[in-house]
Amino acid sequence: MRILRSLAMAFLMYSRVPMPQVEWKDENMAYAMGFFPVVGLLEGIILVLWYLFCSALNIGALLFAVGAVLLPVAVNGGIHLDGFCDCCDALASHQSRERKLEIMKDSAAGAFAVISCCAYLLVYVAFWTEAELNVKTMAALAIIPVLSRAFSGFGVVTFKNARTGGLLATFSKAADSKNVRVVMVLWALVAAVAMVLLGATAGAAALVGGLVMFGFYRVFAYRQFGGITGDTAGWFLQLCELVCVAFAVLAQKIF
Repeated sequence: MRILRSLAMAFLMYSRVPMPQVEWKDENMAYAMGFFPVVGLLEGIILVLWYLFCSALNIGALLFAVGAVLLPVAVNGGIHLDGFCDCCDALASHQSRERKLEIMKDSAAGAFAVISCCAYLLVYVAFWTEAELNVKTMAALAIIPVLSRAFSGFGVVTFKNARTGGLLATFSKAADSKNVRVVMVLWALVAAVAMVLLGATAGAAALVGGLVMFGFYRVFAYRQFGGITGDTAGWFLQLCELVCVAFAVLAQKIF
């Protein structure tokens, strides 16, 4: 029952999928992060179904790309995109670490958050438009949300928190860090193997993009904020998925 409650809590926190209400306590949060990639798996399944639907109806690349970008946002409720926007607002301020952390806590969206969000969505749609897809390649790229969440979850239970409080700090403190860390590594390994086997060059390139972005995330978060927060985790997840698709598209063009 604890495992099922942790699964439900992961979906309640990181998606808009209806789930039975679970009491907010450490016991139920201990393994919730380990199920974070399952939300990504659901997003990936929906992406493949969207691709098959578009292929069957001969829907154009632009409409497919818009759906590929917005359907995951519909599943997760925009929680990660919200963190991306808050982080962009803080970075644009060029203030001290302490002030940047204060800006990220502000629920109001600044001009730079809006500009960054629009730019992000346009670039992401553009890369999906350029992707050369078949069923196997699409399946490989649909695994990216699993990989990004495995990396993100590993960071939550491994990297230093920039704050002593906040949602991410609450989850990281309540998590069974050792077991969650192992689970995240397993998720990442399975995702990596599947991406390479299914997507060949595109899948391997997407994996390299994810690894590069994960390494950059650690350096970036520590340098800018002194650690990670829930908002930087959202920033990373959104950019990781964009970079993975970008690497896949560039590899298709080059090779």
